Amino acid sequence: MRNALDPIFSPFSCKSLELANRFVMSPMTRQFSPDGIPGENVAEYYARRARGDVGLIVTEGVGVDHPSAIGQGSMEEKDIPVLHGEAALNGWREVVDRVHAAGGKIMPQLWHMGALRKDNSPPHPEARSLGPDNMDESDIAAVIAAFARSAANAKAAGFDGIALHGGHGYLLDSFLWAQTNTRDDAWGGDAVARTRFPVEVIKAVREAIGPDLPIAYRISQWKLQDYEGSLAETPDELGAICGALVDAGVDIFDVSTRVFSRPAFAGSDMGLAGWIRKLTGLPTMTVGGIGFDKELAASFTQPTAAVDNLAEVVRRFQAGEFDLVALGRALLMDAEWVVKAREGEPFKPFDISAYSRLD
Repeated sequence: MRNALDPIFSPFSCKSLELANRFVMSPMTRQFSPDGIPGENVAEYYARRARGDVGLIVTEGVGVDHPSAIGQGSMEEKDIPVLHGEAALNGWREVVDRVHAAGGKIMPQLWHMGALRKDNSPPHPEARSLGPDNMDESDIAAVIAAFARSAANAKAAGFDGIALHGGHGYLLDSFLWAQTNTRDDAWGGDAVARTRFPVEVIKAVREAIGPDLPIAYRISQWKLQDYEGSLAETPDELGAICGALVDAGVDIFDVSTRVFSRPAFAGSDMGLAGWIRKLTGLPTMTVGGIGFDKELAASFTQPTAAVDNLAEVVRRFQAGEFDLVALGRALLMDAEWVVKAREGEPFKPFDISAYSRLD
């Protein structure tokens, strides 16, 4: 398998970002940053993956500088990091420095939970949760500015790019999805009109960070409130949505699927990352089920085994479906997963207790 994997161990570049290989650590909520401040344990957690030859690390979701950005959601979320305040920024500088010293690159995933955040939940219980149905013009302007401030802070902390969480039913995605955005003003309408809010966020982030750092945008069909939900029913609709995001300044699409090889549309076995790459011409990142025989949600309730499904990853990579290969659970269980893949060594078994550890 070692020689077969050579294409994924080739370098990748996008604007100022230069990676030694195509393997990426996918963002995973870890809840180990009390008061939003990442400490030594968080720095070592990410540095360990960089030492394990992960080309790019995309951090856990980081709350943007807005009081309703984070709180309790579908899980008992707490201790989620932020990117504002001197202590948090100093913590992230240490994380970035440690990852760079280990030879890796790192982006923060900027996150606003939107209406999936429960009202009255900390760290700002006084702030009401926001969604397309209850945001006025001042709310919209405030959230856009919050993303821009957090992106500027990330650049100042030395991150290698900016990742935006635009999937899974969170705030950016909720404006894109017809089921949650029923507005009849300039922030709603047809598929393209519904892109206006994320488009303005992307533009503000681009202005805040300048032209050189890449912007990655996470996009998904599925939602936490509807695993079978569809952002786009047809390739044409998907192309219209993604085209607007590209025009706004996206450089890489982080395409979140429950199973990376699942066909996105009838009549083709191509996955969602492949369709977005075909429709936009931009680099895409695939994620979902690499290294395991069960998708994420099922792995919490069903026996799950570590498997080597890299032959299918390589096949689709060489067919041009995606440029980057993101790993979530695999790197959570085994910081040396990429090294083991390269050397043909067995992977660690699935261990659900890894979700409550930071190692």
